[in-house]
Amino acid sequence: MAKNGAMAGDSLQPSPFEEPPGAVAPSLEALKRSCQECRRCGLAAGRQQVVISRGDPKARLMVIGEGPGAQEDATGLPFVGRAGQLLDQMLASVGLDSEQDAYICNVVKCRPPDNRKPTAQEMAACAPWLSAQMAAVNPAVVLLAGATALEGVLGIKGGISRLRGQWHPWQGRWVMPVFHPSYLLRNPSRQAGSPKWLTWQDLLEVRRRLDQDPPPTPTL
Repeated sequence: MAKNGAMAGDSLQPSPFEEPPGAVAPSLEALKRSCQECRRCGLAAGRQQVVISRGDPKARLMVIGEGPGAQEDATGLPFVGRAGQLLDQMLASVGLDSEQDAYICNVVKCRPPDNRKPTAQEMAACAPWLSAQMAAVNPAVVLLAGATALEGVLGIKGGISRLRGQWHPWQGRWVMPVFHPSYLLRNPSRQAGSPKWLTWQDLLEVRRRLDQDPPPTPTL
C-alpha cells in the first residue's frame, strides 16, 4: 500500500477545520481559559470538564482523536480510558512516550452524550480551538486516530480503511490516518494483516518519519 500520498481518485472535501495561514501561536493557558468558557455548541451543557490535551506541547507529534468519553470527561484529560491505555502501549512499542513525545487532543473538547459521534456542526464549532492548538504546538507529524478525526481535519468521510497508513502532506505537515484504539480493542488479534498489526506498521512508519524526514513543502 502506498505510503506517500492519497490513493488515486481520493479527493479532500471541504473541512470544518482550517488552520489560518500564518496563524499566531496563542498561549496554551489562554486557550485553556477560552475553552473552559466556550458555549459555541450544545455539548457544553452536558460536560463535567473541558478536555483539552495531555502530553508535551513541544512534541513533534500530535495525536488527534474523536472526543472525550466518560473517563475523559471526569478527569479532564484525553485518551485515559481503555482506548487511551492501548494508545500509550502502541506508541511505547515504537519507542514513543505519550507524555514526552506526543501532544494528544481531540476534534471536540466536550463529551457527546452517550459517547456518540460528534456532529459536523459540533466539529465546526470546536475547530477554532483545534486550530489554536495546531498553531501553538506546531507539530511536524499529525496522527489522526479514527474516522471522525479524519473527517474533522481533512474533511474525508468514511475513508479510514482505505486511507490508513498513507501520508498526506497538509499545511506544511505530514498527516497519517490510523484506526482508532477503540476499534482495535474490538479487534484484538495481532496476526499479520489484522487491524492491530496494520496499526503497528503505521506507527513504525510514523517513528521513521519523525526520525528522518523534514516537513513537506507547503503547497501555495
